Amino acid sequence: MKTASLRTHYQLTFAVLTLGVGAFALLQSLLMPVLPTLESALGTTQADVTWVLTAYLLSASIFTPVMGRLGDMHGKKRLFVVALVALAAGSLLAALATSLPVMIAARVIQGIGGGVLPLAFGIIRDEFPQEKVVGAVGVIAALTAVGAGLGIVLAGPIVTVLSYHWLFWIPLIMVVLAGLAAQILVPESPVRTAGKINWLTALLLSGWLVALLLGVSQAPAWGWGSPTVVGLLVAAAVILVTWVVVESRSTNPLIDMTMMRIRSVWAANLLALLMGVGMYAAFGFLPQFLQTPASAGYGFGSSVTESGLMLLPVSVGMFLLGLASGRLAARLGSKNLLIAGSIVSAIGYFVVALLHETEMDIYLATSLVGIGFGLAFSAMSNVVVAAVPPEQTGVASGMNANIRTIGGSLGAACMASVVTAGASSAGVPQESGYTNGFIMLGVAVGLGAVAALFIPAVKRNKTTNLEGSPELRHPELAMVAGGTLVGGESE
Repeated sequence: MKTASLRTHYQLTFAVLTLGVGAFALLQSLLMPVLPTLESALGTTQADVTWVLTAYLLSASIFTPVMGRLGDMHGKKRLFVVALVALAAGSLLAALATSLPVMIAARVIQGIGGGVLPLAFGIIRDEFPQEKVVGAVGVIAALTAVGAGLGIVLAGPIVTVLSYHWLFWIPLIMVVLAGLAAQILVPESPVRTAGKINWLTALLLSGWLVALLLGVSQAPAWGWGSPTVVGLLVAAAVILVTWVVVESRSTNPLIDMTMMRIRSVWAANLLALLMGVGMYAAFGFLPQFLQTPASAGYGFGSSVTESGLMLLPVSVGMFLLGLASGRLAARLGSKNLLIAGSIVSAIGYFVVALLHETEMDIYLATSLVGIGFGLAFSAMSNVVVAAVPPEQTGVASGMNANIRTIGGSLGAACMASVVTAGASSAGVPQESGYTNGFIMLGVAVGLGAVAALFIPAVKRNKTTNLEGSPELRHPELAMVAGGTLVGGESE
């Protein structure tokens, strides 16, 4: 009876987490394909409307690690609900918005909800049976990209059948349901980190992230050599160095630099950067490539909905591999999944770069990318979760997600520069621009396999068939209450 009750408990918790994370993931991408619609509806310009994406990106980059840290300190369930409330408030304001300033403000509020991802990982780590953690983390990790892919697919039909307001009403409904269910069904975590938020280091973290992401995201429009972009990037570098020095000397750091130096953590973060370069740039530019009229010598003249459907294999592949991630990790190991995922997704990009004559070529490429990302994203999150103590799961996962976002911004900016180089007077990119761009993305995600090689080999727990990180055998890194070491070992 006790076993049945425990099973029901964690299954209900998992359902709530997937609903909340799914809504967050949709909000990352629903607006990307319909920016021209928003431009017209909000009475703004093509350059200014992109701020609805940039504002969300900047806000989420700041609040994701901060919310993760607050969850580690004050309770992951409590902060998960707070993040959902922020998502709901931002979605409500965005659904009612009829001007660009209001929409941008709404997107900033939505960005606070970026904390749902690291908090979900932390709740799983604290509440689920040990043998269920790997599979659950893998599904949640894959769901972030699946939701982003579905957003690309669903945006066109939603705007066509309903209106752009429903791009926010639908996630709002999901978030409200998830928030109510979380408050009732999700237990509060017993794991806490002592201390308080170091607001100086939080300010420095925000400073270098905003300077870096703003400079990179606006570089294609302002020019990489413009004084503003150069100044932002230099400022980002200076503030980053200052932040690392201050965090390292702080007795109460926001981000524990000792944790960030764990080999599994920094290797997974490097991999997150490279995979982020590939994933977000593809979601932004592959639909544009497919929608190009065939009269340009390439492209298919697809509608927003048709191009979204050709990207559907990415979401399907990631979802299926996310479901299977636990068993695959148990058989093959997370490190091998990361290597395989990087290589397979790189092949997918090379296919779309060199073979894009028919729709079947595109479906083949997007299927490979979906399989590759499905293998890599689920394994990447598991490596981070397994490598750190339970009380640092939120902040470690938050930084990994943040670094993936930075990679996405870098990839999108570099892709924009490569694709638009040599564009026609009408602004239509040349085929070679896309070819070079997709090859660049393939090289980036392929380098992820090299990054994965730095992840240390691990021993498998014979009882649970789970992996444990070698670093966790050091008590000073992973001692938790009762003398138990994370990963199933005990003193």
